[in-house]
Amino acid sequence: MNVLVTGSSRGIGRAIALQLARPGGKVLINYLQNQDKAEAVAEEVRAKGAEAVVVQGNVRSEPDLKRMAKVFDRVDVLVHNAAIGALKPMEKLRTAHWDLTLESSLRPFWLLTKLCMDRMPKGSSIIGLSSLGSRSYVPGYAAMGAAKGGLEALTRQLAVELAPRGIRVNTVCGGLIDTDALQHFHEGDKVIAAAKQLTPLEGRLGTPEDMAGAVELLTMPQAGWITGQILVADGGMSLL
Repeated sequence: MNVLVTGSSRGIGRAIALQLARPGGKVLINYLQNQDKAEAVAEEVRAKGAEAVVVQGNVRSEPDLKRMAKVFDRVDVLVHNAAIGALKPMEKLRTAHWDLTLESSLRPFWLLTKLCMDRMPKGSSIIGLSSLGSRSYVPGYAAMGAAKGGLEALTRQLAVELAPRGIRVNTVCGGLIDTDALQHFHEGDKVIAAAKQLTPLEGRLGTPEDMAGAVELLTMPQAGWITGQILVADGGMSLL
């Protein structure tokens, strides 16, 4: 199985790359700046018996996306994980913040899919990563919430358009996940405390591995009749 995961040098992307590494398979590890971390993930992938290819690339750059799309002759799983954006209250957002967020978190979901789809055989899978901020208020999440909401809408559109090719498109929507990104949240301590209190299952934040497990579920043959869906993995937080 050949797997391409954007933003896979750390956090959720790293967990997904490791979860989907299979003996005899190939995994593209994409990073923006930290090559050492990307190489470390590649070594972990290789330890699981898969081939790892490390590719530096900015998902905002069309030439970089074209390079990534051409690495493998066949792409069985494409995971859109990379997300760069401004976490600021609406009145403090600048136009550049807004453009950065949508260009890195939403546009690649369409563009990299378009670039890869001719290399994706019947039965392959495209998976996006979203969050509960796409559907409910999170402090400082205006730009990112808009990008994630757009990603969920695009999931449904792409699922129908790619169905004749036998390609499935789904998205995993996570609760608050324990990654480095939490350091940049507006009122982060309050958000974390509230998330724990509002999560019925174990009263904790989600982990990158929780998200990776949900992504893996959607790639399995048993999920072959599931497309255009948003799978919520949040420990029940959205139920309250």
